[in-house]
Amino acid sequence: MNVLQKNSSMAAKVGFVSLGCPKALVDSERIITQLRAEGYEISPDYDQADLVIVNTCGFIDSAVEESLEAIGEAIDENGKVIVTGCLGAKNDIIKTNFPQVMAVTGPHALTEVMTAVHTHLPPLHDPYTSLIPPQGIKLTPAHYAYLKISEGCNHRCSFCIIPSMRGDLVSRPIGEIMQEAQNLVAAGVKELLVISQDTSAYGVDIKFRTGFWQGRPLRSHLYELAHALGELGIWIRLHYVYPYPHVDDIISLMSDGRILPYLDIPFQHASPKILKAMKRPAHSEDILRRIKSWREVCPEIVIRSTFIVGFPGETPQDFDMLLDFLHEAQLDRVGCFIYSPVDGAAANALDNHIPDEAKQERMAHFMSTQEKISAVKLQRRVGETITVLVDEVTDKRIIARSHADAPEIDGIVVVAGSRPVQIGDLIDVTVTGADTHDLYAEFTQDPAVTPRKSA
Repeated sequence: MNVLQKNSSMAAKVGFVSLGCPKALVDSERIITQLRAEGYEISPDYDQADLVIVNTCGFIDSAVEESLEAIGEAIDENGKVIVTGCLGAKNDIIKTNFPQVMAVTGPHALTEVMTAVHTHLPPLHDPYTSLIPPQGIKLTPAHYAYLKISEGCNHRCSFCIIPSMRGDLVSRPIGEIMQEAQNLVAAGVKELLVISQDTSAYGVDIKFRTGFWQGRPLRSHLYELAHALGELGIWIRLHYVYPYPHVDDIISLMSDGRILPYLDIPFQHASPKILKAMKRPAHSEDILRRIKSWREVCPEIVIRSTFIVGFPGETPQDFDMLLDFLHEAQLDRVGCFIYSPVDGAAANALDNHIPDEAKQERMAHFMSTQEKISAVKLQRRVGETITVLVDEVTDKRIIARSHADAPEIDGIVVVAGSRPVQIGDLIDVTVTGADTHDLYAEFTQDPAVTPRKSA
């Protein structure tokens, strides 16, 4: 008998470790959904698991180290490990470090992962335990979920190896996306976070062909998708948006209240020279003009972005241009990464790499500059009455988020006191204070509450 075969009366148990970005999290959700659909149980610890799946990240060196540590821990604690995800695209690294792993697959490889599971741990079908909800198994809290609309990327940014791991752009059928969104709303989700490697490019690979949802024709284009999602009556938040010209049309959907006035655009830098070296499709002067026009159309819009400091060849003058851009753009939410070489990235071959000490100093200066901008912008919101989504409820306070706050990466709204509200409720609060990242609020006299639908 196979050493992993369970007693015929017991369901096979699979442990699961999920690392990386929201796109990897969606891959994890799909794998877990399929496991549960086939009657497997998900074990919360190594001891009870018959094998462990580790979904890895391999984008930057620190992520590779974290993934290798997770694989090592799973092997030490359990011994029976299947590896998938972005680091799985580098089979040689995993096999060199852990020759005992049972199987290795790349990212978004549901079929390959399930084949490996079937080989080493055949399923025991039980029609009662195999049933799953229509929305699948989610790893996020019940009131929000990520909605992945495509895989891969057609860009070849010199610092990035995502296309070599996840391939070129592959857009999902728009009817399939809308059905998944509808299932999530029916299950009680109050916020959908639309993600992909390049959200603006949705439909390019299939020439924006027309699909169908509930008999209604819909073109596979970000504008039509966002318009349709906006009809579901929940928060719709767009992430990883490249500033293509058609993004301007999306702003009207925000001003009309169809989707959240929130745009996550990874600008990465502001110096034309550095942007060219990065092979990024943008220019800072054009971006500043467009940001101004977006704010004219939708004054409430919140713009989040990420930047890289210390890219090879970045001079003090280039860095000063980046700081000038921050002052001009007045972005609401900003993240910053120090450039680090990634195995296989074209940027490794560039000249004039920046010393680590200089990179650390630039990051500290960058974040200090943005914190001052953020503090001033948030202070202006004191006195406003805003609608927030409840994430956590305690006896003394409520942790929530406004339209300006994506989960885990942006700020929060701390509401003093307690009221009979639940996680997932939308409530009206009055802002009483602010710091560099977060808002503080209290309940309005007669707060409006939109209860979360039960799952």
